[in-house]
Amino acid sequence: MPDDGLTSRSARARGSGPYEATLPAHLAGENPLDLALSGDLAADVADAEQALTAFDAHARAELGSENPALGPMSAILLRTESASSSQIEDLTIGARQLALAELDESRSANARAVVANVRTMEAALRLADRLDFDALLAMHTELLAPSPDAGRLREQLVWVGRSGRSPRDAVHIAPEAEDVPAAMADLVAFLAREDLPILLHAAIAHAQFETIHPFTDGNGRTGRALVHALLAGKGLTRTTAPVSAGLLTDLEAYTDALTAYRQGDARPIVEEFASAARFAAVTGTRLVDDLAAQLEEDRERLSGLRRHALAWRILPLLIAQPIVNAAHLREALNVSAMSVQRALAQLTVAGVLQEATGRSRNRVWQHRGILTILDDYAEEVRRAG
Repeated sequence: MPDDGLTSRSARARGSGPYEATLPAHLAGENPLDLALSGDLAADVADAEQALTAFDAHARAELGSENPALGPMSAILLRTESASSSQIEDLTIGARQLALAELDESRSANARAVVANVRTMEAALRLADRLDFDALLAMHTELLAPSPDAGRLREQLVWVGRSGRSPRDAVHIAPEAEDVPAAMADLVAFLAREDLPILLHAAIAHAQFETIHPFTDGNGRTGRALVHALLAGKGLTRTTAPVSAGLLTDLEAYTDALTAYRQGDARPIVEEFASAARFAAVTGTRLVDDLAAQLEEDRERLSGLRRHALAWRILPLLIAQPIVNAAHLREALNVSAMSVQRALAQLTVAGVLQEATGRSRNRVWQHRGILTILDDYAEEVRRAG
């Protein structure tokens, strides 16, 4: 360990010596990792896939495929998943701060980081039908831009552990930098397979990505975005199930499963993803139902007032963006400032929105009901953990 002038002699001694970087298993080409499932695990995976499919169908049936709220519902599910994935990396943010950050109204560094993860997830779904090397780089670029490391394979050794100065005694030492391009090429070839159960495919791809750790930072969030790219690209889901929320309920089991995978045992990580998928399906269904019920309650509040077409158009948008300002609505709906102000006034009179700043300029309006639903969901995940 080099002397950087900041580390004691004893610490340098403890950090010096040999280490073993991981050599990831081959998933494609000759002698690939055996991914045959035992009967009980195959049944578990099939049940979890069926649960995700049922959740996806319920979300669409609850609203109807032509309902203008379906797109916003998909957006808020994606943001919920992004927030949970970020929380795994100790980036915790409430629904209000995340909504403010989407309007560029938050000073929270965590909120900005979670918004970047939302963009990563959006890129993952946008690129789901062509999961090649460039797609993986594009996801990472969305996460870390404008950092010079965004979308670039690392050129140094990285490890997972308490010490940032030495890989000695690290939980995981990733492959040497010169081994990363070949490992990524193997992973990309694996992503193209069409003969595996989709959830198994996603779990193994994620574990392999985390083992390679191809970037200097942002590997966990990019790797979990890859899961949803596979679920969508292979046709299992069309909405974003909160799988990371399921992983978040038992982080120790999740990290232990990744360690087991690196040691040659793929079963634990597949089990963890099957369990996370079931949690996502059950709790995600309740979240969809709660948001749909809130939307119906808002419609009833508006029905007693003089009908204003723009106010009705704004209602479903509030699911995805429960804090709004006039500029956001003008851009989203392509209408005049005066029309937006009239609609906001009507929504406020109806009790759907509350003005949150008390200012005469640069005002924002919030939907407390939707914010409460989203925060209650986050609390449910915390209690489950």
